[in-house]
Parts: sequence; C-alpha cells; structure tokens
Amino acid sequence: MRKRASILVGLLWCLALLALVVVGVLHTARMDLLTGKNFSDKIQAHYLALAGIEKAKALLYKNASERSRSGKNHTGEFYDNAQQFREVEFGRGTYSVLRRGRQDEGNGVLYGVADEESRLNVNTADADALQKIQGLGAEVASAIQGWRGQGNTVAETEYYLSQRPPYKPRGGLFETIRELLMVRGVSSDLLLGQDTHQNGLLDAIADGNGGSPKFQSSVATTDLGWAGVLTLDSGVKNVNAAGESRVNIQTADESALSAVHGFTREIARAIVAYRGQHEFQSIAELLDVTPTQNNNNGRQGASNRQNGNSNNNSGSGANSGSSGGRVVSRDLFEQIADEVTVATDSQLSGVVNLNTASADVLVCLPGIDRNVAQAIISYRSSSGFFDNIARLMSVDGITPEIFKQIAPLVTVRSETFRILGEGRVKSTGATQRIQEIVRINLDGVKTLSYREDDL
Repeated sequence: MRKRASILVGLLWCLALLALVVVGVLHTARMDLLTGKNFSDKIQAHYLALAGIEKAKALLYKNASERSRSGKNHTGEFYDNAQQFREVEFGRGTYSVLRRGRQDEGNGVLYGVADEESRLNVNTADADALQKIQGLGAEVASAIQGWRGQGNTVAETEYYLSQRPPYKPRGGLFETIRELLMVRGVSSDLLLGQDTHQNGLLDAIADGNGGSPKFQSSVATTDLGWAGVLTLDSGVKNVNAAGESRVNIQTADESALSAVHGFTREIARAIVAYRGQHEFQSIAELLDVTPTQNNNNGRQGASNRQNGNSNNNSGSGANSGSSGGRVVSRDLFEQIADEVTVATDSQLSGVVNLNTASADVLVCLPGIDRNVAQAIISYRSSSGFFDNIARLMSVDGITPEIFKQIAPLVTVRSETFRILGEGRVKSTGATQRIQEIVRINLDGVKTLSYREDDL
C-alpha cells in the first residue's frame, strides 16, 4: 500500500513537471507567434507607407503632364489634399501622405506632399542668403562655404585637421543635410532641433497610442532646426510651362528672338544691340532695352543718309520712337517672362518657388525683408498663384532693382517633392514611416533620397 502511494506521488510529480513543460512550450510558442505577427504587421505597415508614396508619385506625374498640356506652371493640387492622402483604407490597414503645415498654412498636420523648391538649397546659396536663416549667422555661413571649397580653404582645412579625430572638409557639394553636422559651428540642436527624423513630426510630442499623428498647434523655428528650411535637391528644368525650351536672350539671333510671341523684328534687333554693350544678367533687364536707330550691319543707317534723315521714324509705340523709350513694356514682359531665359544650363538648381516658399526662406533672397516676404505670401493667397515670375512686380515692396536681383533665383514651378508616407495596421497599430525625395517632370520620376524610420 505504501509502495503504491509512493508511485502515485511520483506520478503526480511527473504530471506536474510535464504540465510546466507544456505551459512553457505554449508560452514560448505564443511569444513566437506574437513576434511573428508583429513582424508581419510591421512589414505590412512598410508596404502601406510605400503605397502612399507610389500613389503620390503617380498623381504628381499626371499633374505634370496635365499642366504641360494646359500651359500652367503651378496648381498646388497635392500639397493639402486630405481626400487623396488621409488614412486611405487599403487591405488590413491605412496609408497617409502627410507633412507639417507652416505658419502661413495654419500649422498642424496637412495631408499632402511637400515642395523642395520651397526651401533654400545649401549647395547653391551664397553666404548672404545662408546667414539670413534664423540663428545661423555670418560665421557658420562662411564655414559652410568653406566646406564646399569656397573662401579661405587653407584655414578651413587646418581647423578640421586639428579636431580629434582629424578630418578634411569635402571641398565640394554636400551629399546629405546631416553632413552639415561636420561643419564648424553646427550642432545637432541647431541643425535638427527636436526633429531628429527630419520629417516635421517631432516624435517626442507625437502620440504613441495608435491613433492619427498629433501635432502641436504651432512650433518655433528652432524646434525644426535649420534643416527645416534647407535642402540639397531643389531645381527645375529650364523650360516654359508647356515643357518647351526657353529662348536665351543672351545668345539667340534675331530670327529666334522674333519667334517669341509678342517680339517684333524691331524688338529683336534692339535686344541684340543692347546685349552688345550690356551682358544680360537677368531677364528683368529686358525692361531696360531701348529702341535701336539702325541695325548692326549699318544698312538702315545708309538708307537714312540717302534720304537725308538720320532718324528712323517709320515705327511707333513700344517698337520704336525716341531713344529714351523702352521696347518691352511691362505688360509685354509679363506675357513673355516664362518664354525667355539668360541661363545656359538645362537645369536651374537651387531656385526658390514663389508659390510655396515660407517667409523664413523668402527673406533669404536679396532685398527681401520680413515685411516684403509676408506681402508675397499675402499676394499669392489673395490674388492666386504666380503664373510667372514677372507677376512678382505687382507685390508691394518689390522695386525694379530688387526684382532684377532675385529674378535669376526664383521660379513659379516645382519639380522636386518630399513625400512622407505613413502605413498603419489597424488591428495592432503597427506603424511605419518612409520618406522619399523625388524629382518628377515630363522626363519621368527619379528618386533622389530614401529614408525609413522605425517607430
């Protein structure tokens, strides 16, 4: 009897141990399943974010094609479009394309793409423009130029070689915004602020409860750091709204100039004569061109001498007249401003879009203070988007001298976009964000940078 009892106790102990083993195995299996599911949800969130980005690319390319056919430079259609980009249902989750709204846009979250041409290009901006960024200053602006290989490169190199560990400045263009952290005087707090992922979301204050992203109602410029207004990628093709090559008023002959709608043979002749003595620095100088009394080969002058008349009085109005007149009126200039250029490059790098730039970027342009920057924003809000840069002359505070300075530095079209896609699996709240910078024009879609952040 005692022996049977001992056997029973031993059996019970075996059963207890077996139960513990089973529980342990089941727990491990459950953890493995949860881990696998979480990993699977993370992958799904990843592809949901990519779906948002690909949709944005497709819509932007379609918009570029439609704008070209209609001859429009800017529509602003996808910078704030919740219907297309806010928590779109797809499979087991949703995707969004979102960005932080600026102060002139009401702050908060906007569902749409961001424009790289609304930022200041750190690879093309001069020291005067860079030091106008809030808190940056002349010393850091000079150091940035030194890193690019401009200025006192010997002194710059000596400074970096004295660091521990030593290194050399690039002596060329920046390859990433974070490369600025290697520049003398640039710290992480100054460059990035609280925006460690460079997406405007400020993860430290975003919610973590699986709901929609939450933003502070407003943020200070320092919260986003200098990176909030800087880019490496801005640039548009040197073409008109229809995608056609512009006529270079510095090099085109009279025949090519006469082909510009509104340009007569007399205007073309006057432009050629003007540039023979004054090299065009900006298309705005067309407003300074005066009528010519004889053409370049002197045949008109000979004809006048035969007739006993030293002046050519055959024309009237804008196309001829006294030497004090101008052959290109302001109205005509506004009609043809998008058709002509003085740049020989096929790509205009670093130009700032007047239709999307913030006041913090506009003040970096020569001659623009905070009041004039705000006037530009108010004008585009009340009068509609700028259809070409000539309309900038209608803004209070823009004098002819200021316009001549900034005309080569601005555009009214965007071809480079920052797309922040967010994918979310509804059942678990698994979330993934992917950010791409892409160039989209009639040539197609080209990805310039890619960044994926773990949440």
